[in-house]
Amino acid sequence: MSGTAILINLLGGVALLLWGLRMVRTGVTRAFGGDLRHLLGHSLRNRFTAFAAGLGATVVLQSSTATSLLAASFAGRHLMATAPALAILLGADVGTSVVAQVLTFDLSLLSPILLLSGLIIFHSASGGRRRSIGRICLGLGLILLALRLIVSTSEPLRDSTLAQQILTSLTNEAAIAVLVGAAIAWLSHSSLTTVLLIMSLAAGQVISIGAALALVLGANLGAAAPPIVATLRSGVVARRPPLGNLIFRLSGCLLALPLLSEALPWLSMLEADAARQVANFHTAFNLCLAILFLPLIGPMSRLLEALLPDVGEVDDETRPRHLDAAALDNPPVALANVRREVVRMGEVLEQMFNQGFEALCNNDKALASKVEKTDDVIDGFHAAIMQYLTLLSREPLGDRDSQLCANLLMFTTNMEHVGDIIELNVVEAARKKSQQQLQFSNEDLADLTTLLDLVRDSMRICFAVLLSDDITVARQLIGQKTLFRQQEMESTSRHQQRQRSAATNSTANGVDASSIFLDVLRDLRRINSHLTSAAYPILDSAGELRASRLRPHRG
Repeated sequence: MSGTAILINLLGGVALLLWGLRMVRTGVTRAFGGDLRHLLGHSLRNRFTAFAAGLGATVVLQSSTATSLLAASFAGRHLMATAPALAILLGADVGTSVVAQVLTFDLSLLSPILLLSGLIIFHSASGGRRRSIGRICLGLGLILLALRLIVSTSEPLRDSTLAQQILTSLTNEAAIAVLVGAAIAWLSHSSLTTVLLIMSLAAGQVISIGAALALVLGANLGAAAPPIVATLRSGVVARRPPLGNLIFRLSGCLLALPLLSEALPWLSMLEADAARQVANFHTAFNLCLAILFLPLIGPMSRLLEALLPDVGEVDDETRPRHLDAAALDNPPVALANVRREVVRMGEVLEQMFNQGFEALCNNDKALASKVEKTDDVIDGFHAAIMQYLTLLSREPLGDRDSQLCANLLMFTTNMEHVGDIIELNVVEAARKKSQQQLQFSNEDLADLTTLLDLVRDSMRICFAVLLSDDITVARQLIGQKTLFRQQEMESTSRHQQRQRSAATNSTANGVDASSIFLDVLRDLRRINSHLTSAAYPILDSAGELRASRLRPHRG
């Protein structure tokens, strides 16, 4: 095989590895993104729980960069202080080494199994979490396949004189090797990808263990750069955790670089396999960083506050602004603050709802992408309100305030679920409809418009229920649900009747449009149910709900 062919195959293997990691990260984010946000948001009890949360989130996401950006986002929205965010990032660094450890074992048999099962799950699922799980399986299968390709492709490099001369220079110049590793990690935006590549080259005896260890140091250093670049336009509070993580990694590299020759005998005593030695060094380096710097996150957070002082940032319309921590010792005021924030969240949600269905009806891909990003704003409101209510629940609350706290938590969660339905289902339907150039019939559009108006009415009434706690308004909201259900059944019946009448002239596009239309009606029903659930706590407190809809059993 020529040198050009080897290089092309090697770059192809790295590209496949990057794509597999991206598929896993995307699948996990779509399927379990909310759970991961809650995990990080609820890890503030002490530095050790924050460290464990960062480690766990990174093992699942397979990306310390993604975890770093989540932590920076929380810090930027004042949901967590700089110190716990730094602890999360130290845990994320260890998390990448755990994933690298797992991938050093012989998992070649898993690759075709994961690819086949992932393909079946992905294509058999219409959408939602199951489809994301299929994407995760495909990504894991591609990662294992890419590692095999890199190892097999790099083997001829052992016999290349030119390659050996270049790689020998890395062995003799550890500082240059660190810079090379940092550049690769920064370009790939992934220390895990870089470490896996180094492991593959070391396993093929293309590079020496000494050069591999220096490259690993560089990979850890370079991976701290992407979060800093990504948060450059964010507020100073969001920029502090990535900068602190860079300082931790840079300090660790400066301390470890002179000790590389001392580490070689210890690594060879533990494992004879070269790839395992690289993985063990990667793990040991990040564990040492955690042991060394976890006790120092307090002083580091104060240093970062001095380096990046908060000089008063412009208030962002898409960020919570009323959740005043000083009001937590006054529950009525704190609950009023939450209500004001929930109303702001509702305004964003109403806009997201209108734009999502506008994108669906008009086949507007650009607007669909905008709606997808708006869900991050909804998630931000939800996380902030949940964190605030959790802190408030630790205060002594009366029965009424305690019930109101629970009702607001349930209401906010339902709003977040509505946002998820729009993002995961309505936007997906809009993209599919746009890609296939499908159109709804005029009759379907008329029925859809009627249902959309009913849901908008439900949305306005549900927020009136939230603000007034009025039983009459709550009854009106339940009546709205009944009205919607009747209209939905009639719309479905008319649509199916039209499909039967046109069965002889139906086309594949017509069938696809019909399927999307019925899915959208189902999604609207789910959205309307989440909205009308705001009435149940009030009606239940007034004793106006039956214990069960079942008829009494007659023995």
